[in-house]
Amino acid sequence: MAHPGTARSAAFFDLDKTLIARSSTLAFSRPFYAGGLINRRTVLRSAYAQFVYLLGGADHDQMERMREYISAMCTGWDVATVQAIVADTLEHIVRPMIHQEAIALVEQHHAAGRDVVIVSSSGAEVVEPIGAMLGADKVIATRMVVADGKYTGEIAEYAYGPHKATAIRALAETEGYDLASSYGYSDSITDEPMLAVVGHPHAVNPDKALRRLALLRGWPVLEFRQPAELSRSHRVRRPAVAAGLVAAVAAGAFLLASRRRSRIS
Repeated sequence: MAHPGTARSAAFFDLDKTLIARSSTLAFSRPFYAGGLINRRTVLRSAYAQFVYLLGGADHDQMERMREYISAMCTGWDVATVQAIVADTLEHIVRPMIHQEAIALVEQHHAAGRDVVIVSSSGAEVVEPIGAMLGADKVIATRMVVADGKYTGEIAEYAYGPHKATAIRALAETEGYDLASSYGYSDSITDEPMLAVVGHPHAVNPDKALRRLALLRGWPVLEFRQPAELSRSHRVRRPAVAAGLVAAVAAGAFLLASRRRSRIS
């Protein structure tokens, strides 16, 4: 519950393309394939979605389609298997994607006595381990309905758009955060409600719409470009990154060809 007179501030960070350079959920498509959760066609579709997301971000409609796609994809998955795959591949998959500037910013907020909270529409099974890696104090994430140890495909809590702002307000009430003196960071216009709820909003690597809004409202715009320093083991795996790009392009060609065939028919 809130503690009057002892209000403290927090720093709320979006995850994808803010703290890390890519979509956290789609980044695990290859390990999920290796673990038998998805087929090769799904890997290609995920690679293409990641490619499009990196190029231009995602608006509300695109995020809704991605939510529906991911919900359908994970229906029937064993939760323990997902958690084990994420734990086993976290260092290899996520560490190279972390922005060095983000690490420094998290440390600055901690040094100032603020809690660091990750607020992400990705699933809790992915976000919570990443949050632990980054030293976050708390995590707000999407939570799927589970029955008999498997995902049903239904969403219990969807941490997206205005739902992020609602969850932040609820957490602030519980933890005694003063939102007027708190900070927010995101890359997407879909997170405008989250940014608007804090006193110090920041646009990080913003999409075009958020950049325009930030300039209009006088919000600081940050550019994160440096990935966390890679170990030698990560460097030798760079061909895998190239393979992912090839897969993305191949998937794009496949989808375009499919659309052309459907129009002809």
